[in-house]
Amino acid sequence: MGAAGHGSPLWGIVSASAILLLLLIPLEDSRAGSALAAYGHARKLFERGSLADCQKEAEQGFKQFQVSGPEWAAKFQLLGAEAMVWRGMYGDAQQLIDLSSPPNNPEWTVRKLTLEAVILAHQDQLSLANRELAEALDLCRTVSYQTCGDALQAGGILAARQGSYPIARRYLLDSLAFAKARQDRFLAANASMNLGWAALQFGHFDEAVDWSRTAIQDAEELGAENTAQAAKGNLGWAYRQLGDDERALEQFLQAERSAAAFGDIAGELIWISTAGYVYRDTGDLARATEFYRQALAFARQIDSKEDIVNALEDLAQVSVDSGNLDQASGYIAEVAPMELAGGNRLSANVLLTQGMIAAAQGRAQQAEELFRTVRSDAKNPTTTHLGAGEQLARLYEYEGKIQAAGRMYEATLNDFDSAQAELKSEESRLPFVANAVRIYDGYIHLLVAQGKSDRALAIADRSRARTLAQALGVAGKKAFLGAASLDPRRVAQKTGATLLFYWLGAQQSYLWTITPAKVTLFPLPAQAEIVARVNRYRKAVLDFEDPVRTGNQDGQALYGLLIAPAAKLIRTGSPVMILADGELSKLNFETLLAPGPSPEPGQGYEPVPQLHYWIDDATLLAAPSIAMLAADLPAPHSARSLLLLGDPVSPGPEFPSLPLFGFEMKSIQEQFDPGDVAVFASQRATPAAYLASNPAQFSYIHFVSHAVASSTDPLDSAIILSASSAGEDSFKLYARDIMQHPIEARLVTISSCYGSGTRSYAGEGLVGLSWAFLRAGSHSVIGALWEVSDDSSPRLMNTLYQGLKEGETPAAALRLGKLALLHQQIRFRAPFYWAPFQIYTR
Repeated sequence: MGAAGHGSPLWGIVSASAILLLLLIPLEDSRAGSALAAYGHARKLFERGSLADCQKEAEQGFKQFQVSGPEWAAKFQLLGAEAMVWRGMYGDAQQLIDLSSPPNNPEWTVRKLTLEAVILAHQDQLSLANRELAEALDLCRTVSYQTCGDALQAGGILAARQGSYPIARRYLLDSLAFAKARQDRFLAANASMNLGWAALQFGHFDEAVDWSRTAIQDAEELGAENTAQAAKGNLGWAYRQLGDDERALEQFLQAERSAAAFGDIAGELIWISTAGYVYRDTGDLARATEFYRQALAFARQIDSKEDIVNALEDLAQVSVDSGNLDQASGYIAEVAPMELAGGNRLSANVLLTQGMIAAAQGRAQQAEELFRTVRSDAKNPTTTHLGAGEQLARLYEYEGKIQAAGRMYEATLNDFDSAQAELKSEESRLPFVANAVRIYDGYIHLLVAQGKSDRALAIADRSRARTLAQALGVAGKKAFLGAASLDPRRVAQKTGATLLFYWLGAQQSYLWTITPAKVTLFPLPAQAEIVARVNRYRKAVLDFEDPVRTGNQDGQALYGLLIAPAAKLIRTGSPVMILADGELSKLNFETLLAPGPSPEPGQGYEPVPQLHYWIDDATLLAAPSIAMLAADLPAPHSARSLLLLGDPVSPGPEFPSLPLFGFEMKSIQEQFDPGDVAVFASQRATPAAYLASNPAQFSYIHFVSHAVASSTDPLDSAIILSASSAGEDSFKLYARDIMQHPIEARLVTISSCYGSGTRSYAGEGLVGLSWAFLRAGSHSVIGALWEVSDDSSPRLMNTLYQGLKEGETPAAALRLGKLALLHQQIRFRAPFYWAPFQIYTR
């Protein structure tokens, strides 16, 4: 930056004035120092995100130094304009720039041209923006000014808005390198934030997550709250595109609160809009409409054409969803001329909404043309592309063009497969199936209506356990075709079980019952009705209710809906494999109330004589998919050896050491020959000890400890052990680390709370510690669906291992332990005590 007061033309004055000049120099230096301090403070406010305060101080600085330091005054003006741009006040920022008096300073010129380019871009004047930015970058080719890093970022933003990701990425990476070379941490954090934003625009969601996380960390360490806020919003958008609405909404609302706190109207507008998208996706149309209207009000307040257009598009789409076609048409009529101004084309969102309106009004040919236009443009986001395919398929179905509808569903699912294949990380793949749930649901319903229930089952299975299958080598389209290429009856024969495969649909749900003899389809009620009963029944169980004793209506109804239709097809003495869907993965089917008295009456209490828990009738297992059950995966380890970890040193008061930890470990250890057991207890029971123990050599692995389940990031779920080092979380054995260490165990048991996890993903079911051990290669895993009792769990585990020693299968041995609590221990008769543990198999 140039210093004000130096290089003045006063140096040409005659010697009689030289004395006056010398006297003035200290005063000018003092003013320069004052200006530098004032500017530095205002700039610090900008970087922290206090934009309104920065704007006020910039205005004060301009007034203070307008006469004594005009170059500083000009810099204050540009800083004020920059704060306005970040607040979305583009028109005001341009007026301020136009009023500024340009000093003879190339660096100031670079900053001015860069700001103008950004403003023009937000006003959709891209050709003018390119011209301004090109001039700024030309100046940067001769001298590397500090502001050239911002110009490079603007180049990346402009390139992204014009559809060139490679050019955008190159500019932004150059800006990041520039920042690192000059140790400009603020510029670096913003470069990472914009790299995340650019990756989002072109469907590189993995990359967007990584860059956004980097930006958040850097910005928060720096105290740059506004940059952190923008990066959180970008991260939320990446999660939404990946189908993870829960995590997306959390990030959007955090970003919105931060923007409001710092007076960032543009930020508030953006994150209110994106939160509205999540509400729309989850069916809360009233709240989505409310948020979109707030966004439109903000957009008009700051006179941002781009944001006004976006808000009107959003309101049009939610109006279509709500069935208010006249209102939707009104929004489109307002927004279309705004988009077409300047020779631009209508956006994909407007075209898609026009198509939906046309379809609803019976203008099928026009709707088809619009949907095809959106679908054929490869530059459109993945979710928009998939939405157009879904709308086309539904249009064909409505018109009675059944074959065309089927082909379009298939083509759209193939597009989805291609998009998912580009994702690199497990965390991105896990939620992504949510983007295709409506497409799967529509296609399954179409096939069932045609009487093609076997093909419908194949499509439903295609959606299941995709991430788990890819990790275990069950890859490729053949595996995902499930029952299309694999006879599900042979899978039932191979497993020796009756398979109950569920699909929860928006309008109609289904149950396929699969035995070695046949596959039978049963229609079920819509998802909403089933899920409401599941949630009520789970609450009753977690509230220590004994549903048999109370005759719980939801427990009876769920048995009637989910089990009774298939009851006559379930072979006596054979296990039952549950292939659950959605919220059903949080339900222990053993607790459902079957009609008739218990075959093993309890002692000391009077249950309803016509009811019993279904566990009395069947041995249950949870399985991921038909394709996984059919795959020739490595067999479990044949040796009878045990790796036992637990009873750790408490890392803190939230994870207290419990006396029964030691009791459980001792009782399990006694079920094995001493030479076949590796025990890590107390301070030796560390995450590092597990990872270094070569866990692949053991046939049984058992943990006795606390555990935590993360709903927002299930791979952060962890078993709580002793600290491995002085590191903050060295006592946590994370799910993400577990799945990176292959094992061949016959059974892994996580004797702790929420070992199954608390987060259910479409197609994958519950993801947490149990899923991680399956992903690592275990044949079966026992994990808990809720909190476990410190008193009843050791008893159950002791019976489990006695059964295993006597030759029972893990599922049968676990059932014996549960029945012992249910029928022999009066105080443990409620399902809360015996039913949390569930066995998962592949």
